[in-house]
Amino acid sequence: MDTYEVNFPKIFGALSDPTRLAVVDKLLDGPASVTDLSRPFDMAGPSFLKHLRVLENAGIVASNKSGRVRTVSLVPDSLMQVEHWVRQHRARLGERFDRLGNFLSQEQ
Repeated sequence: MDTYEVNFPKIFGALSDPTRLAVVDKLLDGPASVTDLSRPFDMAGPSFLKHLRVLENAGIVASNKSGRVRTVSLVPDSLMQVEHWVRQHRARLGERFDRLGNFLSQEQ
């Protein structure tokens, strides 16, 4: 999987902010209205909406509007792609440590 095919820079950039990370954590419980999501944060509505827009542009969340209520939900595929990327890199790192361990045991 090519890192730029999935747009990991946008995804990791979006997840690097504590507010956006907290929003993702909250959405793990299920979809929520923008009002409910913004409640714990001490910021103006437009500032909070910028955070949601960053998450949406990265493909991490999606929103829909029904009447006056905008509901936000996670897009599981983006987080699964990140998980896959982390697993691949962890496996490669594990292989390097195994080779180092083998080398060190041969040196003794």
